[in-house]
Amino acid sequence: MTIEDLKIDFEHLPGDGPLDETDVSLRAYLANLSESHLREYNAAWSDDRVIEWDGNFRNDGVLMLVCCERDVDVREFRTVLERHLAYRLTVEDE
Repeated sequence: MTIEDLKIDFEHLPGDGPLDETDVSLRAYLANLSESHLREYNAAWSDDRVIEWDGNFRNDGVLMLVCCERDVDVREFRTVLERHLAYRLTVEDE
């Protein structure tokens, strides 16, 4: 069974506090990335490598998202991505 077969709300993970529109948009963005792409991610990468790997950052280092109230930089992106991956891979392995 693939993660796409599961009906899990990756936009609202257990333990998430109050989320603003940008938080939800970022989580929705991550939820739509393919498993194979996500498995390539390496937490040891530099910020520049993460930006290159994702391919959706503007020249000023801000992630391009729709429906956002604020900018998401690579630091926030990595924090949310790593939490997303930990949860997603746990659910996938069950």
